[in-house]
Amino acid sequence: MRFKRILLKLSGESLMGEKGYGIDEKRLADYAQQIREAHEMGVQIGIVIGGGNIFRGLSGAGRGFDRVKGDQMGMLATVINSLALSSALTAAGVKARVLTAIRMEPIGELYTKWKAIEAMENGEVVIMSGGTGNPYFTTDTGSSLRGIEIEADVMLKGTRVDGIYTADPEKDPTATKFQDITYDEIYNRGLKVMDLTATQCARRTAYPSMSSTWTSTATSVAY
Repeated sequence: MRFKRILLKLSGESLMGEKGYGIDEKRLADYAQQIREAHEMGVQIGIVIGGGNIFRGLSGAGRGFDRVKGDQMGMLATVINSLALSSALTAAGVKARVLTAIRMEPIGELYTKWKAIEAMENGEVVIMSGGTGNPYFTTDTGSSLRGIEIEADVMLKGTRVDGIYTADPEKDPTATKFQDITYDEIYNRGLKVMDLTATQCARRTAYPSMSSTWTSTATSVAY
Protein backbone atom coordinates (compact mmCIF):
# COMPACT_ATOMS: atom_id res chain seq x y z
CA MET A 1 0.00 0.00 0.00
CA ARG A 2 1.32 3.45 -0.95
CA PHE A 3 0.86 6.12 1.71
CA LYS A 4 0.81 9.82 0.93
CA ARG A 5 1.68 11.00 4.44
CA ILE A 6 3.11 9.07 7.36
CA LEU A 7 3.94 9.69 11.00
CA LEU A 8 7.14 7.89 11.99
CA LYS A 9 7.72 7.33 15.71
CA LEU A 10 11.35 6.54 16.55
CA SER A 11 12.46 5.43 19.99
CA GLY A 12 15.29 7.35 21.56
CA GLU A 13 16.90 4.09 22.68
CA SER A 14 17.26 2.97 19.07
CA LEU A 15 19.59 5.92 18.44
CA MET A 16 22.10 4.45 20.90
CA GLY A 17 23.08 1.75 18.42
CA GLU A 18 25.89 -0.24 20.01
CA LYS A 19 26.48 2.43 22.62
CA GLY A 20 25.01 2.30 26.09
CA TYR A 21 23.99 5.97 26.08
CA GLY A 22 23.55 8.93 23.79
CA ILE A 23 23.63 8.92 20.00
CA ASP A 24 25.43 6.49 17.72
CA GLU A 25 26.43 8.56 14.68
CA LYS A 26 26.35 5.54 12.36
CA ARG A 27 22.84 4.57 13.45
CA LEU A 28 21.75 8.19 13.00
CA ALA A 29 23.18 8.27 9.46
CA ASP A 30 21.46 4.96 8.65
CA TYR A 31 18.12 6.39 9.79
CA ALA A 32 18.65 9.53 7.71
CA GLN A 33 19.39 7.45 4.61
CA GLN A 34 16.29 5.29 5.04
CA ILE A 35 14.12 8.35 5.61
CA ARG A 36 15.64 9.93 2.51
CA GLU A 37 14.71 6.88 0.42
CA ALA A 38 11.08 7.11 1.55
CA HIS A 39 11.06 10.87 1.00
CA GLU A 40 12.36 10.45 -2.56
CA MET A 41 9.37 8.20 -3.26
CA GLY A 42 7.16 11.23 -2.71
CA VAL A 43 5.99 10.32 0.80
CA GLN A 44 5.32 13.23 3.13
CA ILE A 45 7.03 12.45 6.45
CA GLY A 46 6.39 13.68 9.97
CA ILE A 47 8.60 12.31 12.75
CA VAL A 48 8.29 12.11 16.53
CA ILE A 49 11.32 10.82 18.39
CA GLY A 50 11.69 9.80 22.02
CA GLY A 51 14.43 10.80 24.43
CA GLY A 52 15.13 7.60 26.37
CA ASN A 53 18.73 7.43 25.16
CA ILE A 54 19.39 10.60 27.15
CA PHE A 55 16.78 10.90 29.90
CA ARG A 56 13.43 9.30 30.66
CA GLY A 57 11.17 11.29 32.96
CA LEU A 58 9.41 8.34 34.58
CA SER A 59 12.65 6.57 35.51
CA GLY A 60 14.00 9.90 36.77
CA ALA A 61 11.01 10.20 39.09
CA GLY A 62 11.94 6.78 40.48
CA ARG A 63 15.35 8.17 41.38
CA GLY A 64 13.98 11.11 43.29
CA PHE A 65 13.36 13.71 40.59
CA ASP A 66 10.17 15.72 40.76
CA ARG A 67 7.91 14.06 38.15
CA VAL A 68 7.00 17.27 36.33
CA LYS A 69 10.62 18.43 36.14
CA GLY A 70 11.69 14.92 35.13
CA ASP A 71 9.19 14.89 32.27
CA GLN A 72 10.35 18.34 31.20
CA MET A 73 13.93 17.04 31.12
CA GLY A 74 12.70 14.16 28.96
CA MET A 75 11.02 16.65 26.60
CA LEU A 76 14.33 18.47 26.21
CA ALA A 77 16.02 15.14 25.45
CA THR A 78 13.62 14.68 22.52
CA VAL A 79 14.62 18.12 21.24
CA ILE A 80 18.30 17.12 21.32
CA ASN A 81 17.53 13.96 19.35
CA SER A 82 15.38 15.92 16.90
CA LEU A 83 18.18 18.39 16.25
CA ALA A 84 20.61 15.51 15.69
CA LEU A 85 18.26 13.81 13.22
CA SER A 86 17.61 17.10 11.45
CA SER A 87 21.35 17.62 11.04
CA ALA A 88 21.80 14.09 9.68
CA LEU A 89 18.94 14.56 7.21
CA THR A 90 20.38 17.86 6.01
CA ALA A 91 23.76 16.17 5.50
CA ALA A 92 21.95 13.50 3.45
CA GLY A 93 20.44 16.18 1.22
CA VAL A 94 16.94 16.24 2.74
CA LYS A 95 15.27 19.45 3.86
CA ALA A 96 14.16 19.08 7.47
CA ARG A 97 12.41 21.31 9.97
CA VAL A 98 12.27 20.94 13.75
CA LEU A 99 9.08 22.05 15.47
CA THR A 100 8.80 22.14 19.25
CA ALA A 101 5.77 21.66 21.49
CA ILE A 102 7.13 24.36 23.80
CA ARG A 103 8.28 27.74 22.53
CA MET A 104 12.09 27.78 22.29
CA GLU A 105 13.11 29.77 19.24
CA PRO A 106 15.69 29.81 17.67
CA ILE A 107 16.17 26.10 18.47
CA GLY A 108 12.94 25.24 16.69
CA GLU A 109 9.67 26.80 15.61
CA LEU A 110 6.60 26.39 17.80
CA TYR A 111 4.52 23.47 16.52
CA THR A 112 1.13 23.98 14.92
CA LYS A 113 -0.76 21.50 12.78
CA TRP A 114 -0.93 23.90 9.86
CA LYS A 115 2.77 24.76 9.98
CA ALA A 116 3.67 21.07 9.97
CA ILE A 117 1.36 20.23 7.06
CA GLU A 118 2.53 23.22 5.02
CA ALA A 119 6.17 22.23 5.50
CA MET A 120 5.51 18.62 4.47
CA GLU A 121 3.58 19.75 1.40
CA ASN A 122 6.59 21.91 0.51
CA GLY A 123 8.85 18.85 0.55
CA GLU A 124 10.34 19.10 4.03
CA VAL A 125 10.61 16.31 6.58
CA VAL A 126 9.05 17.65 9.77
CA ILE A 127 10.40 16.55 13.14
CA MET A 128 7.98 17.32 15.97
CA SER A 129 9.80 17.44 19.30
CA GLY A 130 8.92 18.01 22.93
CA GLY A 131 6.21 15.35 23.13
CA THR A 132 2.82 16.89 23.82
CA GLY A 133 4.43 19.75 25.72
CA ASN A 134 2.85 18.51 28.95
CA PRO A 135 4.13 16.27 31.75
CA TYR A 136 2.62 12.82 32.41
CA PHE A 137 2.31 12.07 28.69
CA THR A 138 4.76 9.87 26.79
CA THR A 139 6.14 10.43 23.30
CA ASP A 140 4.01 7.43 22.28
CA THR A 141 0.95 9.48 23.14
CA GLY A 142 2.56 12.49 21.49
CA SER A 143 3.09 10.53 18.29
CA SER A 144 -0.53 9.31 18.23
CA LEU A 145 -1.72 12.87 18.76
CA ARG A 146 0.57 14.36 16.12
CA GLY A 147 -0.29 11.65 13.61
CA ILE A 148 -3.98 12.41 14.00
CA GLU A 149 -3.42 16.16 13.85
CA ILE A 150 -1.36 16.11 10.66
CA GLU A 151 -3.88 13.72 9.08
CA ALA A 152 -1.30 10.99 8.46
CA ASP A 153 -2.46 7.91 6.58
CA VAL A 154 -0.55 5.65 8.97
CA MET A 155 1.71 5.77 12.00
CA LEU A 156 4.85 3.64 11.88
CA LYS A 157 6.71 2.88 15.07
CA GLY A 158 10.39 2.06 14.70
CA THR A 159 11.95 0.31 17.72
CA ARG A 160 14.79 -2.09 18.39
CA VAL A 161 12.63 -5.11 17.53
CA ASP A 162 11.07 -5.96 14.17
CA GLY A 163 7.38 -6.02 15.07
CA ILE A 164 4.81 -6.81 17.75
CA TYR A 165 5.45 -9.87 19.92
CA THR A 166 3.64 -11.72 22.70
CA ALA A 167 6.38 -10.45 25.03
CA ASP A 168 9.63 -8.50 24.79
CA PRO A 169 11.80 -10.71 22.53
CA GLU A 170 14.93 -9.15 24.01
CA LYS A 171 13.95 -10.59 27.39
CA ASP A 172 11.82 -13.61 26.51
CA PRO A 173 13.26 -16.00 23.88
CA THR A 174 9.89 -17.77 23.62
CA ALA A 175 8.09 -14.62 22.44
CA THR A 176 6.30 -15.02 19.11
CA LYS A 177 5.56 -12.37 16.51
CA PHE A 178 2.09 -11.25 15.42
CA GLN A 179 1.30 -10.61 11.79
CA ASP A 180 -1.92 -8.76 12.64
CA ILE A 181 -3.35 -7.77 16.00
CA THR A 182 -6.39 -5.77 17.10
CA TYR A 183 -6.43 -2.93 19.59
CA ASP A 184 -8.58 -5.04 21.91
CA GLU A 185 -6.05 -7.86 21.87
CA ILE A 186 -3.24 -5.45 22.71
CA TYR A 187 -5.26 -4.22 25.67
CA ASN A 188 -6.42 -7.63 26.88
CA ARG A 189 -2.95 -9.13 26.65
CA GLY A 190 -1.40 -6.13 28.37
CA LEU A 191 1.16 -5.74 25.58
CA LYS A 192 3.50 -2.79 25.95
CA VAL A 193 3.63 -1.91 22.25
CA MET A 194 2.74 1.65 23.17
CA ASP A 195 1.30 2.98 26.40
CA LEU A 196 -2.46 2.56 26.78
CA THR A 197 -3.19 6.28 26.42
CA ALA A 198 -1.49 6.28 23.01
CA THR A 199 -3.25 3.08 21.98
CA GLN A 200 -6.68 4.35 22.99
CA CYS A 201 -6.03 7.70 21.33
CA ALA A 202 -5.29 5.92 18.05
CA ARG A 203 -8.26 3.61 18.47
CA ARG A 204 -10.79 6.36 19.14
CA THR A 205 -9.76 8.71 16.35
CA ALA A 206 -8.01 6.61 13.71
CA TYR A 207 -9.34 6.33 10.21
CA PRO A 208 -12.22 3.81 10.00
CA SER A 209 -10.51 1.57 7.46
CA MET A 210 -7.54 1.04 9.76
CA SER A 211 -9.03 1.59 13.18
CA SER A 212 -9.14 -2.00 14.40
CA THR A 213 -5.79 -3.47 13.44
CA TRP A 214 -2.10 -3.04 14.06
CA THR A 215 0.07 -4.71 11.43
CA SER A 216 3.38 -6.16 12.54
CA THR A 217 6.05 -5.48 9.92
CA ALA A 218 9.63 -4.27 9.99
CA THR A 219 8.23 -1.44 12.01
CA SER A 220 5.03 -1.64 13.99
CA VAL A 221 2.14 0.05 12.25
CA ALA A 222 -0.45 1.81 14.40
CA TYR A 223 -3.83 3.18 13.17
